[in-house]
Order: sequence, then structure tokens, then C-alpha cells
Amino acid sequence: MPLTDTHAHLDFYSETPTDREEVLRRAYAAGVETILAIGIGEGPATMHQALEIANTTSGPDLPTVYASVGIHPQEAASATSEALSRLASLAVNERCIAIGEIGLDYYHFDNPEIPTQQQAFVAQMRLAAELRKPILIHCRTSELATPQAKQKFGAADAWEDLLALIDEEWTSTGFGGIMHCFSGTVEQAERSLAAGFHLSFAGNLTYPKSQAIRDAAVLAPTHRILVETDAPFLTPIPLRGQRNEPALMTHTAAALAELRGISPEELAALTTANFQNLFPSTR
Repeated sequence: MPLTDTHAHLDFYSETPTDREEVLRRAYAAGVETILAIGIGEGPATMHQALEIANTTSGPDLPTVYASVGIHPQEAASATSEALSRLASLAVNERCIAIGEIGLDYYHFDNPEIPTQQQAFVAQMRLAAELRKPILIHCRTSELATPQAKQKFGAADAWEDLLALIDEEWTSTGFGGIMHCFSGTVEQAERSLAAGFHLSFAGNLTYPKSQAIRDAAVLAPTHRILVETDAPFLTPIPLRGQRNEPALMTHTAAALAELRGISPEELAALTTANFQNLFPSTR
């Protein structure tokens, strides 16, 4: 059964003129036949790139590519009215199936201040509700951040703030979404599921210190799990240290299947069906 990579930054593959096409061909050869390309670019000025890839990728040995569009929390200061209007105009394209990745990130010292991040997050949730599209959530707290970041963000907890805003602005819409690269606790997994989200697991599921993520992967109900690469980041073991790409998702999928006591083939069928149920236009 073909695999679906629910989160890959395909626009980052530009080392050579044929880099991206080679990545996509390797993905298809590895059984990854559908990819959701994340449209954040390096800020709002380039958030259209994933959609361009989705609209121009076709061929017998290439995956089917869909796209999202969004303003990452690290770029929240750029979420101007003009940028949000541009996002809305891109999002109506039929190949754009989600808004994201959006959310909160209290990890880096140079990230925008908390009110700026929250304002951008709320604005994009409201826009997604108008567009009737699921959202892709990025959440990174300051728990493991540098001392400078901890001083800047203080006792604020990105997960608590994120879940509170979702409860206020999103859950009642019923459109759901994906907790991309889920890296929280079992409690945060339960609260995310209760808010209507799917949990998507990336290569860090395979890392030795990621027991909490593995616990959440076992806890999650069958119909709410997804798998992703977050490529070119978070390369799974045994290839950690190399550049990640969608073809390498087979390692994460195999680890997730083992945790849940099913075969890799069953895991592929299950997660692809879950993706198609969340995004019916991809069936």
C-alpha cells in the first residue's frame, strides 16, 4: 500500500537544477505516492512555492503533490493584512488543501514576541475557518530552549497557549487538522485529539530520547494517526545526520507500525486512509 507524507518542505530542495525531481522520483520508488508540500517558504513572500510545485508535478514515476499555505510563527511579524490577503488568494487554488504550518514557537530567542505570534495564529485560524480548510499546527515550547530564549519567553508554555487558542477559535468549526511532527506529552496528545486533531509522527519518533512521543503514538486512536518526514529535517534513525527526504519516511513508518503492533503495509494503508478522510479531495 502506498505511503503518504503529510509534511515535507519540497521547495527547500534546490541544491542542483534536478535536485527536487530526483527527490520526488526516489520518493515514488520507495512507495511514497502522495506528499503534502508545506507552503511557508522563507516567509510570506515565498509561501507560493509549494503550490507551484503541486501544480506542476506530474508524471508516471512521481508522487501526487498537494500543498498548504501559511505563515510560520517565526515569521509572525510579517503577517500583515497584505500577507494574509495573499495567503487567502493562494488558498483558493484546488491543490491547496490546508492552512499551515501555523502555531506558536517559544524556542528561539529571535522569534517574535508572544502577542505577535498569537495574533498571527488567530488571524490564520479565522481565515482557515472562512476557507473551510483544516490547519497544520507547529508547536515548539521553550522547555529545551537556550537560556536567552527562556529568559525572553519566561514561564509561558507554548502548548498551553496553543491549546487555549485552539479551544477559543478552532475546535467548534469542526474542520480539524494535523498536529505536525507531534512532540508533546501524552496529556497534550489527548487534548489535541479531543480538539479534533490528527497526530502526525516524524523521524524524531525513532530517536532514543523520544519516549514520550512513542507513548503518544501508542495511545493515539487508529483513525487519527499520520506519518511525515518534515523533510529535509528530522532524518530518522538509522540515517540521522543525513539530509532527510520523503523516501526515508519508510523508516519512520516501520517504527510506528512496530509500536502499534501492525505490519508496515497495514500502517501505510491506515495512514493513507486517514489522510484521505481528513482531505476528501485527495481520494
